[in-house]
Amino acid sequence: MHLQRQALLDLKPTSLFLVCIDSDGCVFDNMELKHKECFCPNIIRYWRLQSVSKCAREAVEFINLYSKWRGINRWPALVMTMDLLRERAEVRARHAMIPELPKVKEFLKSGNPLSNDGLRAFSSSRRDSELLKALEWSEAVNQSIRDIVSGVPPFPFVREALEKLRKKTDSIVVSQAPSEVLERDWKEHELSHFVRMIAGQESGTKVEQLRLVSEIRYKKDHVLMVGDAMGDLKAARANGNLFYPINPGAEEESWDRFNREAVNKFLNGEYAGQYEEMLVDEFVDRVPELAPWQMSRTSHS
Repeated sequence: MHLQRQALLDLKPTSLFLVCIDSDGCVFDNMELKHKECFCPNIIRYWRLQSVSKCAREAVEFINLYSKWRGINRWPALVMTMDLLRERAEVRARHAMIPELPKVKEFLKSGNPLSNDGLRAFSSSRRDSELLKALEWSEAVNQSIRDIVSGVPPFPFVREALEKLRKKTDSIVVSQAPSEVLERDWKEHELSHFVRMIAGQESGTKVEQLRLVSEIRYKKDHVLMVGDAMGDLKAARANGNLFYPINPGAEEESWDRFNREAVNKFLNGEYAGQYEEMLVDEFVDRVPELAPWQMSRTSHS
C-alpha cells in the first residue's frame, strides 16, 4: 500500500470531529492560474491542438473550472476535454485530428493511482507511445506549475477558519493534486501546521481518501468535507458524510459564512438537514453539466 494511503489509515483521532479540506480553488485562489497558464498550453502543445487552440482552451477551462467536473483529476479531465472537443462543430469543420486516447482510457480503468507514478507502473510493461507522451505532458504540467504558480495566497477568512478548526477538530487536506505541489503551497503560506495531514492524488480518489481516514474512527455525521467541486460533494455522499461548499466565484463569502455559522452548526449537531440542503442547492446551481456552446445548440434544436 502506498505510504500516504497507509498514513490515512493510521491517523489517530484526537477529536470526535473530522474536517477534510480540498486545496486548489478551495483554500487557494490558484485554479484559474494553473489551468489557464499550465494545463492548457501544455495540452495544446503535446496533443497538437494548435489548429483549434481557441476551442481547446474553452474546453479545458469548462471541464476544469466552470462545470460540474471542476476539480476532477487531470487524467479523466484530459480524456473528457478531447471528447468534448471531438463533438464540437467548429472543430469538425476544421478537420482537426483530436486524439481518442484509448491507452489513457485503459489506464483510467486499471485501478492504478491516477498519478504520474501510477501511470509509470501501468506503462512499465507496455512502452506505448501514447502513454509515454501522456507522461511527458503531465510532467511538463508539473514543471509549469513549479515555474509559474507561487505567491498565490489563501482566500480571505481561510486562516481564521483553520485556526478555529484546529482547536476543535481533526483537520486534514484531501486533494487530487500531486502531494509535492500541495506540500509546497501549504508550507509557502505557513498553513501546514493547521492540519494533521496533507493527502494528494497518490493516496487515491477523494472517495477513497475519506473512507480510509474516517471509516470506523468517526461517526459519519461528524465528518465534514469542505470543497469547491462536485467531486467533493460526491466523495462526502459516497461515505455518508456532510459537505460544505466553497462556491466558485463567491469563495470569500463562502469562507466568511463558514466561520460565522457553519462551523458551530457542525459542532453542535445542527448542520445536517435543511441547512446543508440549502447550501448544496446553491452550490449545484453554479456548476452546469453543459458547456455554453452545447446549451446554445440545444436551445436552437
